[in-house]
Amino acid sequence: MNASIQIAIAAFLLFIGVATGAFGAHALTGLVDINLMAVWHTAVLYLLVHGLGLLGLAATQHLLPLRLQSVAYSFLFVGTLIFSGSLFLLVLSGQGWLGALTPIGGMLMLAGWLCTVVAAIKQYKDSSK
Repeated sequence: MNASIQIAIAAFLLFIGVATGAFGAHALTGLVDINLMAVWHTAVLYLLVHGLGLLGLAATQHLLPLRLQSVAYSFLFVGTLIFSGSLFLLVLSGQGWLGALTPIGGMLMLAGWLCTVVAAIKQYKDSSK
């Protein structure tokens, strides 16, 4: 995937992170149970952290094997959407079953970071030859 597209995707996730953070702070406070607000904050935190991670991964694309970097990026992007998205929907809808989707997103994020580790080690080994 093109680095410019990856940067745009990461920036959009960061935009959504700021927007959902503001929405939670201004529109949901007092309307939603305090425990659900904690869930909302978790979704915002993971969205922002992984948006920054994706931005860093895009900016350093040239340092890693392209195929592994693209797989890592895709896992992280989809994982973040599922993880944070399921939590946002859970809070807004009150449908507890949506929480069952959250670990799928978490596992994809873990796979993405692990793939990044593998890509970095592979690049190091290849450059040491």
